[in-house]
Amino acid sequence: MIVNKVSDLTSEPLFFELKDMIPEVDVFLKIEGLNIAGSIKFTTAKEMIRAAKASKEFSPHTEFIESSSGNLGVALSILCKEQGIPFWCVIDPNITEKSQKLMEAYGAKLIRVTTPDENGGFLGTRIREIENRLKSNPNFIWVNQYANEANPNAHYMKTAPEIDSEFDRIDYLVIGAGTTGTLMGCARYFREHHPNTKIIGVDAIGSVTFGGLPKKRFVPGIGTSRKPPIANESLIDKIVFVDEKDGISMCHYLLDHYGLLLGGSTGSVIHAVKQLKEEIPPGSVVVAISPDFGEKYLDTVFNQNWVLEKYYESLSPQS
Repeated sequence: MIVNKVSDLTSEPLFFELKDMIPEVDVFLKIEGLNIAGSIKFTTAKEMIRAAKASKEFSPHTEFIESSSGNLGVALSILCKEQGIPFWCVIDPNITEKSQKLMEAYGAKLIRVTTPDENGGFLGTRIREIENRLKSNPNFIWVNQYANEANPNAHYMKTAPEIDSEFDRIDYLVIGAGTTGTLMGCARYFREHHPNTKIIGVDAIGSVTFGGLPKKRFVPGIGTSRKPPIANESLIDKIVFVDEKDGISMCHYLLDHYGLLLGGSTGSVIHAVKQLKEEIPPGSVVVAISPDFGEKYLDTVFNQNWVLEKYYESLSPQS
């Protein structure tokens, strides 16, 4: 295939079979990191930019602004560079160094906040920073991944049909909840087309998205300190809460047993699958989504010194 746009640098849908993850259960992982942005957020960003450019607010003077802890910021940086649109990204201390450098390389202007919000995270602080910036720059359009219906729509139109077309039957669909865009888009699609598929959302302990108590978290990509307006718990059959340490431990297990270097949110999702093993009947088909690869997390998730510094204990091995 020959392409002439950076936004077309994507791969065909790929699913990795996690053999023996659960006895007598087929577990598959949808690999989403094989595009120019390196994550599922490339799908999200393309649809949100398309929707923004189709709106009456868009003009030749428009500049995009968004809050991101990493992957979406990278995806928007690439697409805005391609399309010649200035992009500003509000980041916080949990961003990985690689994500920050990628955004800077693509010309994004970064605004760093360092004050935690009332729930101990940074999302509320990042959003307040954007709200203040909007007052002073009339050319800004806030992409707003946490409230933008183009976010779940992207996955309703693309991610969910890709999963559906690969399998004759899916008994459990397991998806991590960050902005909840992927989860909500896929849940809506499967509710409409395959209502017998059980939708499992995975959230971090310390996230408030689904009513959990706030707690300081360090791994970007899953969980929030402020409930996203697009979140709709009625579309989900069950929420599984995963401790960050267990998600990180699963990342190491996936690397040791399958040769998969995957991001922190993937570890949490697969740990949730393991937590559910007593509930999943033999012969079931389980599909989970891996948002990104692990190379952005070599200094964090895959760094024992970082783990000890953040959690004051070593990782417990997965079995």
